[in-house]
Amino acid sequence: MQIDLSIFSTKARPLIGLDISSSAVKLVELSGGGKEGFRVERYTIEVLAKDVVADGNIVNLEACAEAVKKAWKRLATSTRNVALALPASAVITKKIIVPAGQREEDLEMQVESEANQYIPFALDEVNLDFQVVGPAPSSPDEIEVLIAASRKERVEDRVAVAEAAGLKPVVMDVESYAALAAFELIERQLPDGGQNQIIALVDVGANSMNLTVLKNAQQVYTREQAFGGNQLTQDIARHYGMSFEEAEAAKRANNLPDSYEAELLRPFVENLALEVSRALQFFFTSTQFNQIHHVVLAGGCAVLPGADEAVASRTQINTVVANPFANMVLSDRVKARNLLADASSLLVSCGLALRRFDE
Repeated sequence: MQIDLSIFSTKARPLIGLDISSSAVKLVELSGGGKEGFRVERYTIEVLAKDVVADGNIVNLEACAEAVKKAWKRLATSTRNVALALPASAVITKKIIVPAGQREEDLEMQVESEANQYIPFALDEVNLDFQVVGPAPSSPDEIEVLIAASRKERVEDRVAVAEAAGLKPVVMDVESYAALAAFELIERQLPDGGQNQIIALVDVGANSMNLTVLKNAQQVYTREQAFGGNQLTQDIARHYGMSFEEAEAAKRANNLPDSYEAELLRPFVENLALEVSRALQFFFTSTQFNQIHHVVLAGGCAVLPGADEAVASRTQINTVVANPFANMVLSDRVKARNLLADASSLLVSCGLALRRFDE
């Protein structure tokens, strides 16, 4: 079956942003757009058992599809169109410069021949897409084009999960681009809308920490390191004699013994701040930059009590917790307190949900 999945366009609306991460399935549905701003219609998070998704690969398709189905039912929506995303590690992206004013067919042919040089697989093994970014910086007669390619099986796995859950995949994005789309909403909340400032977006998930440094919404640096919330879950499991799943549930529900904060949580948060500080040092030593104006913490670990204060104290940089929904209206199905606690881990699903408003 041929699936018309475009990385860069969406013709479907309404649309649910479906993020399949290593620890959970997250769904977000937005409405509105334009002058009246966005409204959060509904969202939900369904925790995945350990090893259903590993390193961005869906290992257990059935269990993953079951979790998506359960999450979608809980949403209580009639919308079945979904936007999904591939991990950045599964996608090869490259900007190329080509002559302006070409017909669509000629541009497609040129992109394919250029892609051949950069992609280490046969073209019939990949899903390939491109988007014209705009005029080339160096010459008015040329344009800059972004090419994105991924192995077909990486795309097909995510499509299979959505379809097995009874949903219709219409957009395939890249997680890092989806997160940046949501980040634009966060940037506007910073002093002067973040203009001409260097901002570090630090996303701490279950297994890895991703640092993306941006200036005026342009990525200037990116780095990934192995550090994440699963370490805290494993500490809880060991310390209190629980299974990993029990420890994860207790951590999320915040119902652990009084000793938890001093013995496990605080040392983990200090460690997190140290890892962020190290990542920023790498950034300073490997680029010409010597300053960061703001740190934006995202991912499930961002909302751990004291995480933002610990990072601010260790780095001496203003630190905020990511909330792309801060200026959105909430439907009466969404509890403000719950959304505030979950917002930092919904960056990708929010960015995917925003795809329905793409021109």
